[in-house]
Amino acid sequence: MRQSQLFGKTTYEISKDEQSVNAQLLIRGGFIHKEMAGVYTYLPLGKRVLSKIEDIIREEIDAIGGQEILMPALQKKEDWKTTGRWGVDIMMKVKTFFNKEYGLGWTHEEVVTPLAKKYIKSYKDFPFFVYQIQTKFRSEKRAKSGILRGREFLMKDLYSFHINEEDLNKFYNKAKDAYFKIFDRVEIKDKTYLTFASGGAFSKYSHEFQTLTSAGEDIIYICNKCNIAVNREIIEDLKQSCPVCGNKNLKEKKAIETGNIFKLKTRFTEAFNFKFLDKNGKEDIVLMGCYGMGLSRLMGTIVELFNDENGIIWPKSIAPYQVHLVSIGKDERAIKESEKIYKSLQMEKIDVLYDNRNESAGVKFKDSDLIGIPLRIVISKKTLESNSVEIKKRDRDGFKLVGINKIVASIKRGDINNT
Repeated sequence: MRQSQLFGKTTYEISKDEQSVNAQLLIRGGFIHKEMAGVYTYLPLGKRVLSKIEDIIREEIDAIGGQEILMPALQKKEDWKTTGRWGVDIMMKVKTFFNKEYGLGWTHEEVVTPLAKKYIKSYKDFPFFVYQIQTKFRSEKRAKSGILRGREFLMKDLYSFHINEEDLNKFYNKAKDAYFKIFDRVEIKDKTYLTFASGGAFSKYSHEFQTLTSAGEDIIYICNKCNIAVNREIIEDLKQSCPVCGNKNLKEKKAIETGNIFKLKTRFTEAFNFKFLDKNGKEDIVLMGCYGMGLSRLMGTIVELFNDENGIIWPKSIAPYQVHLVSIGKDERAIKESEKIYKSLQMEKIDVLYDNRNESAGVKFKDSDLIGIPLRIVISKKTLESNSVEIKKRDRDGFKLVGINKIVASIKRGDINNT
């Protein structure tokens, strides 16, 4: 992509109302545009990041047997009446000109449960797991944390269906492992804890995945013996101790919830009378689990964790581009060589953003730091004196001179070590 043609520009002046680091950097870097509180447009750079997060999540959920579907955001009032949740404050509602009301989906149990009931009848069809990656709508009162807390946001919600609790527990543990694989691939696993939280009406406990950051809205208590945590909302019930080993020497930290999993059991299957025939021809109630992860929230959390005074530092796996090619000056040879390098990187399937703008070196370097692409290649009249380019990693100081004919090989080997 030529940066001169990129839709969405960097800016260094944003509203003072944007207090969160993720909103400030993503708006300044041209990744998102704020439409209103809690509602954002994802510009090309932001959409590329979001799509890469989506691909990682999809790969890991497919790997544990998830089948992807897409359910409607517009939902029937009758189904929400069936479960007794039509009146919840968080739900946004719409009314048609002929006075019929619908709900805008903030979650999808009321859609997926009757859907599954229609197609699944026998014990032979279990277990099965369906998920979607789709827009959710929530009447959020505190939409002041950038893309961490939105009124419209992208979410992965997975639903599992089982004939007994043993099978539910087995998949529940698989889902835990899949979540940590996702966090590992986006480089936040070492800061993320499986956290005991209130199970509400479904079970004694549910589990959250809490990622440590000073920008967090939650307080968790970490047991270093078990490497798990407890949410503040239930710590008193546990007498200030770890639910696994009883350790009372817990460390208090701020964190952001980056995922959650629940054993719904029969909460929704009973409401919709969703039963199956067992091997003896006897009817029994279906058990359910649900597993949520907000993609936009995950993206915002990563920005909160990976940044410095100059801008974002994207993990390689989700960066909008792998390489930022920056052409400096108006030297004719430098321009021609930049074009050649740009085309050679594209031919080798290396994602590259090519800064071919008519701007000063200072502006280009400042924008490059702000955007945060992992690898920067600088070509100028000076570098060409040694028939080389400067290659710099975003997260390190200094640069390395690499011969023009060795650029692609060096990138593919990953042997760029800054001085």
